[in-house]
Amino acid sequence: MNVLIVYAHPNPRSFNQAILDRVDATLREGGHATRVHDLYQMQFRSVLDGEDLIRNWRGDLPVDTRREQDAIRWAQGLVFIYPIWWFGPPAILKGWIDRVFTRRFAFEFGPEGMQGLLTHEKALILNTLGGDAATYQRERWHELLVRPMAEGVLGACGIHNVIHRAFYQVTSVTNAERQAMLDEVRQLTMALVGT
Repeated sequence: MNVLIVYAHPNPRSFNQAILDRVDATLREGGHATRVHDLYQMQFRSVLDGEDLIRNWRGDLPVDTRREQDAIRWAQGLVFIYPIWWFGPPAILKGWIDRVFTRRFAFEFGPEGMQGLLTHEKALILNTLGGDAATYQRERWHELLVRPMAEGVLGACGIHNVIHRAFYQVTSVTNAERQAMLDEVRQLTMALVGT
């Protein structure tokens, strides 16, 4: 399977980086082709501006947007790795979605409303949080993590087989607990590619 990994964390020593390394290694060991798009390293321009909107409507997309769309077309599976900051992804990832998931590429409007155009087999979303799972469950905050990306972005654009996993308290867990999380990342990655 061809898998595009979209990664959004500015610290190369973060636990997100360890997750990225585990996902990429697991896929490559299984004979799958990967491309990693590290949005911070790429210095991806994440602000959708007025000129972008005009160009989108004309079908004259900027080079960086077309390059990202080509990578998505290449992929059969998508992986998103990012921390949750204020109940959402880092701004650079939100901006990537705004600029790359354009009309006529990721979705279209038809007689029955919005229709997703992406045909990927599966997607995997891996998030990290500083907070604890019990609080997120009690306050129903966990719903704010899953639904916007899994349903509101990917589902609306046609990708319905989405695996989501949030890893809580990553700033305060033990090394053994982090290793257990990385072992789970490996299992989730293998589930993505059906092994």
